[in-house]
Amino acid sequence: MDNFESLLIDAKTAANNTLSLSNEKINASLISVANALTENQKYLIEENKKDVLLAEKKGMKPSLIDRLTLTPKTIESMATSLKQVAALPSPLGETVYSFEKENGLKIFQKRVPFGVIGIIYEARPNVTADAFGLCFKTKNACVLKGGSDAINSNIAIVKVIKNALKSEGVNENVISLITDTTRETTEKLIKAKGKIDVVIPRGSAALIKYVSENATVPAIETGSGNCHIYVDEFASVDKAVEIIVNAKTQRYGVCNACESLVIHKSALKSALPKIVKALTEKGVEIRGDKSALTVCPEISAADKEDYYTEYLAPIISVKTVSSVKEAVEHINECSTGHSEAIITENKENAEYFMEKIDSAAVYQNASTRFTDGFEYGLGAEIGISTQKMHARGPMGLKALTTTKFYCYGDGQIRK
Repeated sequence: MDNFESLLIDAKTAANNTLSLSNEKINASLISVANALTENQKYLIEENKKDVLLAEKKGMKPSLIDRLTLTPKTIESMATSLKQVAALPSPLGETVYSFEKENGLKIFQKRVPFGVIGIIYEARPNVTADAFGLCFKTKNACVLKGGSDAINSNIAIVKVIKNALKSEGVNENVISLITDTTRETTEKLIKAKGKIDVVIPRGSAALIKYVSENATVPAIETGSGNCHIYVDEFASVDKAVEIIVNAKTQRYGVCNACESLVIHKSALKSALPKIVKALTEKGVEIRGDKSALTVCPEISAADKEDYYTEYLAPIISVKTVSSVKEAVEHINECSTGHSEAIITENKENAEYFMEKIDSAAVYQNASTRFTDGFEYGLGAEIGISTQKMHARGPMGLKALTTTKFYCYGDGQIRK
């Protein structure tokens, strides 16, 4: 039996062991892990530096290096997320449906764990801790496969987590890391039907597409983020500038950053020059259509592909429309179904936009950067689901459960 097969068997055993743990023990263990991450901060940063140096030598985008880098602040955030997850009520055992037949048969549908969850992700070491915390809280074991760019960081984080679990008397195999980062191992993982209960890819559009098209294990898609902000004809220009700058420039390498700006033709002259000035000062390249170029000739010309692109870089596209209806049509055509926002003081236009946009999260007069499990009060997230089956939007604890029917009788038979 190879290491991969034994790893999956150990994960299944650990998942079964976890079912007998009390919620109090789960929560105490999560806090122990959180404290261990903070206490081992120096070690984690030293291991992370190996990955960062290699990434810099390879010419990785600065925005992606930002996601890869561990700092005292990001490690503390990882620890805080685990403590928040510990403080949240467990969804396990929650009754989502109940029914009693005339013959006295009582039927309850309750939340239960999946079992073993495979998670495939790229250069984001914080996902290692988040994934563990959410899976462990819901009594799932997780089998992680991170990208080669973060391998030293991931090994270090998993080592700290496992040591903390052992000190709590918990089966350390509730978290496993596949250290072989080749595509062949990814294929084995997504086809391990019967050993992996569900697989969740988190990363680039190419990774998600590969998993969704090749997995035989049930997969939950977490999508890329070509997120839009629409500046309506009734928008407050000051609000628009502040929100767009935040959504575009706070962090470039994240899926909830604004990549596409849509603007009503009536707002072009009043709003676009101020938006362009603010973004240019932040070093953002703006690519616009003919109408945008007429008002702001200093920007670049956009091509059709720009409107479909998740840049993950200081670049943004601009599309001019003549109505909120046209804005919605354009966004629904070009969007990845992640997060979209409207800037407007008009209630009817806001309601139309919020109802007609076909994305996981919609905003009125707020930044798309809020699409995040932590920001939504979920403690952490396993990813942002852009599909419509099972889970949609930031995936917290409930998204990592399935349901089972419990039927209580006293000799009833079907006639």
